[in-house]
Amino acid sequence: MLRRDFLKGTSSAALLGLFPASLAGIERSRAAGQLERRPLGRTGERLSIVGFGGIVVKDATTKEAADRVAHAIDRGVNYFDVAPSYGNAEQMLGPALEPYRKQVFLACKTQKRDRAGATAELEQSLAHMRTDHFDLYQLHAVTTTEDVDRIFAPDGALEAFVAARKAGKTRFLGFSAHSVTAALALMERFAFDTILFPINFATWHAGNFGPQVLEAAKGRQMGILALKAMARRPLPEGATKTYPKCWYEPLGDAAAAREGLRFTLSHPVTAAIPPGDENLFSMALDLAAAFEPLSATEADAIKRKGLETTPLFKA
Repeated sequence: MLRRDFLKGTSSAALLGLFPASLAGIERSRAAGQLERRPLGRTGERLSIVGFGGIVVKDATTKEAADRVAHAIDRGVNYFDVAPSYGNAEQMLGPALEPYRKQVFLACKTQKRDRAGATAELEQSLAHMRTDHFDLYQLHAVTTTEDVDRIFAPDGALEAFVAARKAGKTRFLGFSAHSVTAALALMERFAFDTILFPINFATWHAGNFGPQVLEAAKGRQMGILALKAMARRPLPEGATKTYPKCWYEPLGDAAAAREGLRFTLSHPVTAAIPPGDENLFSMALDLAAAFEPLSATEADAIKRKGLETTPLFKA
């Protein structure tokens, strides 16, 4: 397990050599026919190692949404995540998830950076999702230092978050970030419960994007939720999307997707959210059901692949 006392003062380059990290310090449990579950930082919650991203039901029919949610529940998924920016995902996921609301961990997000906007969007999302509270409410896609400053300014979004927690409209507070600088700044300025961040074989090795954030989050005992485990690279210029719900080129074949997912889940993270394409999500459920951490030899092989791949993000 990554240890803060050992890592303190080490460079990002040195951090790259610490993978594969041991999962020995993480309580991993798996019931028969269900996905493995892991603790979510200091929250006391235990989540399935694959989460259901709301985009999976974006533009689905009512029956398709209900069937996809029911299938995920049957496979042991208890972590669901959605956001207003995912088209009509909230409107489709809310009714489909309603019968299972008490047995799942429901996360939502907002891209609003001011108190009034974040408060209004929270209320709208609660109504769409047919619930009186979220288990986790997150600042969504924080990227720049300007974003961070707006969030923490007087009448900024953080005030709405703290008020929502006090009012019982969310249990935990977190953020998703798409830059190392923003992620580190957010962690320094507030004791968030969770972080949602890209942990990907190419961004980690070729982009030096992830090791420093993972170390900082682990040192704070945060719940770490992972994005882009099944991403390959940016969509080549002029290329047609094979998967309309993915803005990048995903790992579409099972063998490559298995490697990508295993890379991410071999780190001390709680869960990974697969791409929003329903077929890739279904593939992820099958792959995660047989998850085993990468060996040192396998980790070295995927490192070589990562170094040869154009990363989605760079530090």
